[in-house]
Amino acid sequence: MAFAHIHGVRLHYQVLGEQGPWLALVSGGRRSGAEFEPLARQIAARGFRVVLHDRRNTGASDVCIDGDLGEEEIWADDWAQLMRHLDAEPAFFGGGSSGARLALLTSLRHPELVRGLLLLRITGGAFTAGRLPDNYYGQFIRAAEQGGMAAVCATPFYQELIRANPANLERLMAMDPARYIAVMRHWLAIFLQGPREPVLGMATEALQAIRVPTWVVPGNDKTHVSRHGREAAALIPGCELF
Repeated sequence: MAFAHIHGVRLHYQVLGEQGPWLALVSGGRRSGAEFEPLARQIAARGFRVVLHDRRNTGASDVCIDGDLGEEEIWADDWAQLMRHLDAEPAFFGGGSSGARLALLTSLRHPELVRGLLLLRITGGAFTAGRLPDNYYGQFIRAAEQGGMAAVCATPFYQELIRANPANLERLMAMDPARYIAVMRHWLAIFLQGPREPVLGMATEALQAIRVPTWVVPGNDKTHVSRHGREAAALIPGCELF
């Protein structure tokens, strides 16, 4: 397993392919980058170098519940720095669901790194806005309020993180529950800001300002409504819709 120290946190990553343009992919939700490995292998076989990584607080990377920025902004800055660390710039950035949002955010925060965007299963709409805040933050805040860090560590999500990176147990148990709750509430408040559609948290003006080649593949369920993917594609200049 390969790791890079990025902004004080150890991130797990892998590179598939030995030559060609760089493509960085991020999975959806809080899932490991391994979700995209089958697709990444197929793309690498066609002459690309594909970078997969586990964002902080996901997969085998370190847990670090801290920071004044929103969690997705922290992820975007980590992702950009990882690509610089690998000398893999500029690159195509892409992902599915929350990974698509993160690719968009990275293109806004670090435009010099981005050659193009691959946006799969865009998330937006009332159902998504009502479901994801509790899924990402609310359930863990309640666990910490009711049982401290031991209760947080006992949740299925954190159990998975601890299995993938056993040192995460010590990191989590060393946290003051009040600090954990404060950071998670801060991240939740930021997550709740901004538009709800067509892309959660992404202003129409930001989509209209994209100036790199962009491909959109809409989703097909309540969280990834096809209409929102098509509407986002219509707002991005020159976007190709699949």
